[in-house]
Amino acid sequence: MIKLYHAPLTRSIRIYWLLEELGLPYELSIVKFTPGKTPFAQATPYGKVPAIEDGDVVMIESGAILEYILEKYGQGRLAPAPGTAARPAFLQWVYFSEATVLPPVGDIVRHTLFKPEPERIPAVVEDARGRLGATFAVVEKALDGKPHLLGADFSAADIMMGVTLHIARRLNSLEDRFKNLHAYLGRLESRPAFRKALS
Repeated sequence: MIKLYHAPLTRSIRIYWLLEELGLPYELSIVKFTPGKTPFAQATPYGKVPAIEDGDVVMIESGAILEYILEKYGQGRLAPAPGTAARPAFLQWVYFSEATVLPPVGDIVRHTLFKPEPERIPAVVEDARGRLGATFAVVEKALDGKPHLLGADFSAADIMMGVTLHIARRLNSLEDRFKNLHAYLGRLESRPAFRKALS
């Protein structure tokens, strides 16, 4: 059985949500997220969240964990099969959500919440909000006329992006002008598995 180390309001929501969508049995170990000088300060294997243990397998990194779970337990659910026409877009959005959209969100979190007041740099936050707006514009356009990133079908790419958008909105960083993103996030947040992962 998979053991998930989960800290509320962190990227571990992605894995919690994925496990719920797939209906897999799992053990949830709640840890308190501890901001610090290093990202490796959490009470988990390797000191990061999310982390999983699955027999002899111990992993960190939400995108890698997501792919591992889909490959081992997904049975073709929530991801297009390798070699199919939809697979490239799936991989693109899985990685875009983490590698492109989330870094400015992290800058905003660090310089508005985590760092001591004297160490916060408003210019970093302003720059991050600008970068975030540019990345959101890409996703906004991609969602034109589509309920999900791959079209009609919900996928694990939506899990990756949905959590990123949820965190951004909690930081008041998802501007009202992104109508498609707000509607998309609303659809995702109506899913029972996402609601449970957020609870």
